[in-house]
Amino acid sequence: MKSISKEAYALAGVDISLADKVKGTIAQQVQATFRPEVIGSGFFGSMFQLKGYHEPVLVSSTDNVGTKLKIASLSGKNDTVGMDIVNHCVNDILCCGAEPLFFLDYIAMGKLVPEQIEAIVSGIVRACREAGCSLIGGETAEMPGIYSRRSYDLVGFIVGVVEKKNILDGSSIVPNDVILGLPSSGLHTNGYSLVRKVFGIDTNPSYLNKFYPELGKSLSEDLLQVHRCYYPQLKPVLPLIKGLAHITGSGFIGNIPRILPQGLAAHIKKHSWDILPIFKLIQKKGNIEEAEMYQIFNMGIGMTIVCSPEQVNQIVSILPQAKVIGEIIKKEAEKRVIIN
Repeated sequence: MKSISKEAYALAGVDISLADKVKGTIAQQVQATFRPEVIGSGFFGSMFQLKGYHEPVLVSSTDNVGTKLKIASLSGKNDTVGMDIVNHCVNDILCCGAEPLFFLDYIAMGKLVPEQIEAIVSGIVRACREAGCSLIGGETAEMPGIYSRRSYDLVGFIVGVVEKKNILDGSSIVPNDVILGLPSSGLHTNGYSLVRKVFGIDTNPSYLNKFYPELGKSLSEDLLQVHRCYYPQLKPVLPLIKGLAHITGSGFIGNIPRILPQGLAAHIKKHSWDILPIFKLIQKKGNIEEAEMYQIFNMGIGMTIVCSPEQVNQIVSILPQAKVIGEIIKKEAEKRVIIN
C-alpha cells in the first residue's frame, strides 16, 4: 500500500522523495547561520533561547519579494532574491531599533527544482550570516496546479529584539530635525510589476538581456541588484537616531509618515542626491509622471534617518554615504511628505 500511495502522489505531481532530499541539502546550509541561542534543529518547531536583555521587546515582520521573482526565474538567477527577502525583513525591524535574531522562509513552487531551491537558500543563508541572523526554520512546498513550472513564491518571517528603552518610534521627532538618506542599490524589491509592463518583459523575456549603456549592464543585471541591508551600517549610530523609515512600496509618500508624530511633515529636497540611471530609464520609457515615480520607487534612497541637527556631523562621519536630503517641518496642508 505504501508504494502504491507514493506512486499515486508522484503521479499527482508531488515527489516526496525529492522533497526530502532537497530538505536534507538545505539543512546542511542552514546550520552555518546558527547563533549560540539556537536550541537543536529538525523539530516540529524551532527554538531560540532569548537571554542577555533587561526588558526585551520582540519585533517581528513578514514580507515577500514580489514580482521580482519573475525576473529572477526568467533570468535563471535565483540566489539574489534569497538575499533580498532577508535584507528587506531585517531593514523593516531595524526601523524599530531591533537586532535580528532569527529568520524563517517559505518557498512554494509547482514542481520542485533542486538547483533552483538550492540557489534561493544559498542567498538566504549568505544574507543571514551577514546580518548575524539565524535561519532556524522554514517550509518548502510543492504545489502543482497553483504555480507553473519554474515559477515560485518566496516569503520571509523575521524576529528581532530591542531593549524597551531603546525602541525607535519617532515620538521625539520635532520640527527642524534633519532627514538623511542612505543610497539604495536600485529598485530593491518594489515596483517590478510596473517595470515588467514598461519593458514588455512578459511578452518577450529576451528584453531582459538587452544591454543599456546608461546602466552599464543588461536590464536583468540591474533589476536583480540585491536589496541592501542597512543593519551593519546603522547599528553603531542607533543611539543618535530619532527615527528610521525603510523606503519600500509606496516610496517616500507612503513610508516616511509612518514614523512622524501628528502635526509634522517631511520636506524632501529631490536634487540633494543623484537619481540612479535605472529610474530615469523607467520614467522615460514608461512616460511616467515624476510625482508617481516618487510614490512607487525609492528613487535611489533605500533608508531615511531622522536626527537632530546636532547629530548630523557625527552620523555622517560614521556613515559617509549618508546625505542630507530634507528636514522635518510643521504640517500645514494634507500632504505629510513634500518633494520639491
